[in-house]
Amino acid sequence: MNGTRPALRPLDDALAELLGHARQLEGVEMVSTFDADSRVLVSDLVSALQVPPQDNSAMDGYAVRVAEIADEGVTLPVSQRIAAGNAALPLAPGSVARIFTGAPVPPGADAIVMQEDVETAGDQQVRIVRVPSAGQWIRRSGEDVTRGAVVLAAGERLSAGSLGLAAGIGMHQLPVSRRPRVALFSTGDELVMPGTIAPEAMKPGTIYNSNRFFLSTLLRKLGCDVTDMGIVPDQRNATIAALQEASRAHDLILTSGGVSVGEEDHIKPAVEALGTLDLWQIAIKPGKPFAYGKVGAAHFMGLPGNPVSSFVTFLLLVRPFLLKLQGATQIAPRPVMVPAHFNWPRADRRREFLRARRNDAGGLDLFPNQSSGVLTSVVWGDGLVDTAAGRTIAHGDLVAFIPFSDLLA
Repeated sequence: MNGTRPALRPLDDALAELLGHARQLEGVEMVSTFDADSRVLVSDLVSALQVPPQDNSAMDGYAVRVAEIADEGVTLPVSQRIAAGNAALPLAPGSVARIFTGAPVPPGADAIVMQEDVETAGDQQVRIVRVPSAGQWIRRSGEDVTRGAVVLAAGERLSAGSLGLAAGIGMHQLPVSRRPRVALFSTGDELVMPGTIAPEAMKPGTIYNSNRFFLSTLLRKLGCDVTDMGIVPDQRNATIAALQEASRAHDLILTSGGVSVGEEDHIKPAVEALGTLDLWQIAIKPGKPFAYGKVGAAHFMGLPGNPVSSFVTFLLLVRPFLLKLQGATQIAPRPVMVPAHFNWPRADRRREFLRARRNDAGGLDLFPNQSSGVLTSVVWGDGLVDTAAGRTIAHGDLVAFIPFSDLLA
């Protein structure tokens, strides 16, 4: 050992290498469309029908022939009534059809006059008070989906809207990638679970385990099947035993804490005893210590123990890895450029992810304490400002903002 520190790795390089290890999980599950939210589609969905299946009315009103209504005040009889779900007869010449939203347009009609533009004129007759234009208020067959079209592509992560679209073409079940099986545990003798010890009885040096709660929540949001293995003591044998158990039936082992090289950090030697490990120092703030390796067939990832560091590194590295395991095609966040309504005069040699939130003036406010231990910053904030290494920020500068709505969905 020469005593020199390893060079910090750029985030993009670390992520590219990490994703290179991710292979799409084998196995397809057919799940109810009701239960497929946030799952990843494994094959294209091709529509067997038009949506809508036939021309239909976009309004409550009257189906008409435009050629028969040259001027305002034309009075015509009502020859039929068509509700949604009913069949329509051809429109009799010189008449109109009472029609309701979603009902099929009768053959021969070429416009809908909404009921606000019509007056009753005696028994079963109406007066048209506004001349219609051809095609108005008609929703054409196939204007949403055409027969044979790919409605949803393989690799799409399903949302409420896409589930409705799938149902609209008759899909009651969907083929999705199986859930990644993730074993989660924390390390650290200082960790205490809420509910086991009252705050006033906490011993000096102990802290409640917050990471366990947000990491398990984030994993489940990503569609993972999570095994929570609790808190592992700061003992090498206990750490090895936990890793062995976790490796047997999981795709990923995720830990927080213990990925440094101190005497009480047992993750590194334990993983190396069972498999392989790369301990990375990533040029990001908060974050930096991150571990990737393999224990048997399972991937291993070790996150830093500080809560904000653990939270941010999960979003930037673990999240895209898990999405790629499921075959998702959209795994990178999409920053938007927003004016900074703050000053950040102290540049760092690392790429920084500052917690900020939008304000009513259309800019970003910065949380006043950007420490890696201040979890209130990710609750107060609604996204991260991605700040290049060596950059300062002046009020009014455009900055790259990654909303939590993109990262936490």
